[in-house]
Amino acid sequence: MEDNIPEYSKQQLSLRNGQDKPEIWVAYKGHIYDVGKSRLWRDGKHYEHWAGQDLTEELKDAPHTEKVFEKFEKIGVLKP
Repeated sequence: MEDNIPEYSKQQLSLRNGQDKPEIWVAYKGHIYDVGKSRLWRDGKHYEHWAGQDLTEELKDAPHTEKVFEKFEKIGVLKP
């Protein structure tokens, strides 16, 4: 675990989808980000992407790069 930030399972992440729990989180390359403050993630949906998921594979189809995650707070790591 890095920098003492908590680890979450994929199941725990899936609940942070803006519907089941108020948090809106996504994972990318093993890190979990809180995207809840972004108006682009309102209700846990961003274009065809849903919160509560690992978006690592989906990012290659996005019009932006991984630098977009620099804007968001890293709040955990995804358990392998």
